[in-house]
Amino acid sequence: MRKNNSMTAIACVVLAFLFLPLLLIIITSFGSARAIEFPISGFTLDWYINALANRAMMRSFRLSLVIGLLATFLSILVGVPLSYILSRYSIKGKNWLKGFFLSPTLIPGIVVGFILFQFIVVRLGLPVFQGLLIGHFLISIPYIIRVVGSSMEQLDFSMEEVAWTLGCTRFRAFVQIVLPNVSSGIFAAFMLAFVNSFNNVPVSMFLSGPGVTMLPTSLLSYLEFNYDPTISAISVMLMMLTIGLMFLVEKTLGITKIV
Repeated sequence: MRKNNSMTAIACVVLAFLFLPLLLIIITSFGSARAIEFPISGFTLDWYINALANRAMMRSFRLSLVIGLLATFLSILVGVPLSYILSRYSIKGKNWLKGFFLSPTLIPGIVVGFILFQFIVVRLGLPVFQGLLIGHFLISIPYIIRVVGSSMEQLDFSMEEVAWTLGCTRFRAFVQIVLPNVSSGIFAAFMLAFVNSFNNVPVSMFLSGPGVTMLPTSLLSYLEFNYDPTISAISVMLMMLTIGLMFLVEKTLGITKIV
């Protein structure tokens, strides 16, 4: 009984440590003062209006949205067939390949961002938009392989073999049998990869260029010269977007199944 009470107390402390800063951000976003303060001296929605009226922020938001969607879509196109191959067939070096594709999630983000900068910008000299797209594609594909691969490994591939014996081609059986049975995993992977891409800081920071900046980079630049609650308002809106997407993931597949 004492052990359970101790674990409950530790869990409460950890949750408070994680969620109290978020609560402070939400409260300060409604403050009427021109600087972030707590407790707030008044209530206003002006900082939300200011955030939505900021052209640079909205331009960065649209770029982050476009890059995130394109990179995640490309990751789906590449990651789903790779997940199928790694789950369906016994190939030499399978564990090594899985580790290779998951490596961007194990390496610190700042290291990944610097390596991509050296390769994409310094060596290849690609334009900023293409560089951002490639960088976000590379950090998104591990989530696709991890989540879709888990769904593939739980699939009974005998259904696909039955379709072969009934005259289906391999491609048709893959599209009509395999994909519908892992569609929830694909949707969940898309959501997780998009959230990771949209909120990513290191890769966006290293691969941004003049006039082309992602939202996280714009937020850091704004915070460098301003300390008003506009940042809190934007953070709250991003939190609501992330929560909404994760709610869709939970209703589609379930967080426990993803992990």
